[in-house]
Amino acid sequence: MITALYAALLGAWMVALSIGVIKQRKSHQISLGDGGVGSLQMARSAQTNAMEYIPITLIMMMLAEYNGAAHLWLHLAGVVFCIGRVAHAKAILSATLKWRVRGMLMTFFVMVLLVILNLVYLPYSELF
Repeated sequence: MITALYAALLGAWMVALSIGVIKQRKSHQISLGDGGVGSLQMARSAQTNAMEYIPITLIMMMLAEYNGAAHLWLHLAGVVFCIGRVAHAKAILSATLKWRVRGMLMTFFVMVLLVILNLVYLPYSELF
């Protein structure tokens, strides 16, 4: 299953981002919220954004794969999405707007691609 590969990679990325938040909390001794600490705010922003976009994208990818989407399209979506998510998070953590925008553009490209793939490969005969 192709989606499992990208789910594993992105799951590892989510763990890495979570560890970044934990390190910031520990170094600033903040258990809840961000305490107004900029570096913790950035770490939480990078983590939260990943947690918002990764699950729905993987669900759409899995459904497209289940419905028979071509492997090439699925790998294209997975590679571009992984690059986009890493670029976006790294940009948040370094306050670099250019790569943050590029990361989101890659994310939205993949999400729209997966919407289209799901509509194209949807087994319409089984809907009714």
